[in-house]
Amino acid sequence: MEQLAILWDSTALAHFELGQVIMMAVGALLLYLAIVHGFEPLLLFPIGFGAVLTNIPLAGFTEPGGLLYYIYEVGIHSGVFPLLIFMGVGAMTDFGALIANPRMLLLGAAAQFGIFATLFGAIALNFIPGFDFTLKDASAIAIIGGADGPTAIFLASRLSPDLLGAIAVAAYSYMALVPIIQPPIMKALTTPEERKIEMAQLRHVSRKEKILFPLGVLLLTILFLPSATPLVGMFCFGNLMKECGVVDRLSKTAQNELINIVTIFLGLAVGSKLSADKFLTVETLGILGLGAIAFAIGTAAGVIMAKIMNRFSSASINPLIGAAGVSAVPMAARVANKVGLEANPHNFLLMHAMGPNVAGVLGSAVAAGVLLALVG
Repeated sequence: MEQLAILWDSTALAHFELGQVIMMAVGALLLYLAIVHGFEPLLLFPIGFGAVLTNIPLAGFTEPGGLLYYIYEVGIHSGVFPLLIFMGVGAMTDFGALIANPRMLLLGAAAQFGIFATLFGAIALNFIPGFDFTLKDASAIAIIGGADGPTAIFLASRLSPDLLGAIAVAAYSYMALVPIIQPPIMKALTTPEERKIEMAQLRHVSRKEKILFPLGVLLLTILFLPSATPLVGMFCFGNLMKECGVVDRLSKTAQNELINIVTIFLGLAVGSKLSADKFLTVETLGILGLGAIAFAIGTAAGVIMAKIMNRFSSASINPLIGAAGVSAVPMAARVANKVGLEANPHNFLLMHAMGPNVAGVLGSAVAAGVLLALVG
């Protein structure tokens, strides 16, 4: 009997707690959303599987010596994985639309309004019993509004590691729901006539301009916001590899093999933070709610700014492209294009929307740098 008791005690069944079962179900839900519905599968899939592994009793995945423990410490705690992701994204980004129409930077900046509005929302939640967000916690939560997963993970790892799992899941979940969340907001804030507006074709952008642009962005960041240079610097490095034309092998590696490998480990590392003791709290519900508000405010601010610009601009601007100011690249731009085509079958907004979309990537990185400088 004693041997049977020892054998039973060595199994996971003897040590399962309700919270662990719930979190494994959450992991299974993320896998379901990724596999069946295709919601951000490249990240929700490894995050979901990581959540399952993390909550297995006695497995020791997240304890010192465990695989997920070292993946997190090496890649997330150090900040390396989000920066490598930014390098890969930079190598896949074409700044041509933004260079051809620099005013789109204003739309990328306007969409970041959701970040700072949510910062105050997170602080206000402290008046409700059960919530105890510090200024660092609130700053990490607010960045969800930028709809930029790597930036959210980078800032959370710096300011509020205990909330990283909830913040990352919220950020990527809302990114996956862009086609569902954004269209109702866009239609509510625009008239049918505004959605039909056709924009003039963008001018051709030379190779020299595309090479000088990332260098100029990096220089400005170094001079005025050095705390943002880790994210912006790696983004510009990846983009320069793509545009210079002399390191195609490196650029293709950054765009494919490297970013794919890092994405696997990044997802598993985030999943390692979805343990029952860290995720099953009232604060997690607050983060999910604030994330939705942040995303909605960011979308609305971009559309409203585009409406203002259209009123005072000599060239017509379709307000729908303002919604692409959030940095969910290129999904937000595709959504703007789709809504525009629904209003006018001859209205192709994709390239125009890519301007504010890539501006949003820079905007979220700058916002993260500002928050890091203020409260880091």
